[in-house]
Amino acid sequence: MKLPLPYYLNQDVIFLARDLLGKVLFTEINGNVTAGIIVETEAYFGVLDKASHAYGGRRTERTETLYSPGGVSYVYLCYGIHHLFNIVTSTEGEPHAVLIRAVEPLIGKEIMEFRRNMPASKTAISSGPGSAAKALGIDRSFNKKDLTENEIWIEDHGIRYSDEEIVAGPRIGVAYAQEDALLPWRFYIKGNPYVSKPRS
Repeated sequence: MKLPLPYYLNQDVIFLARDLLGKVLFTEINGNVTAGIIVETEAYFGVLDKASHAYGGRRTERTETLYSPGGVSYVYLCYGIHHLFNIVTSTEGEPHAVLIRAVEPLIGKEIMEFRRNMPASKTAISSGPGSAAKALGIDRSFNKKDLTENEIWIEDHGIRYSDEEIVAGPRIGVAYAQEDALLPWRFYIKGNPYVSKPRS
């Protein structure tokens, strides 16, 4: 079942980042469906979060998508190489987002293998936010897509993890965010091989 729009309007982005673990992220591109189980996320707490693109209420052509009501995708190019896929959450004007850092391949593995030019048995195929996006065929054209439509969406397949199975730790690659870099807003499934490094 597709996650309904009200799910994304929840104003507690930390809760959502954790709750999205085990949900299944789908894309359909030219009739090709691929999907992966979300196993690693990071929460970004809008204007108050020094690691967020919207920190301090910053609004640019790129970040404008973040100010949309929840339930759309925010895709941007990192270091000019990797597309990173984020889920915009909360209400209009409150630019919260959840970065999808890793997925475990579930559907369309052979398509993912072609996109990533490696076997699905290699965990690098969808480990890390750039790899996860590429495996699912997500690029800049997916920015501001409605997550309740038929190009990109998330389903609940009843996969649940206990508190013991979920690890919370600091986010990766946000050293510039000073004290906010230490916030335990990265969530991942303990022992899942597709979780990006470092796992400490």
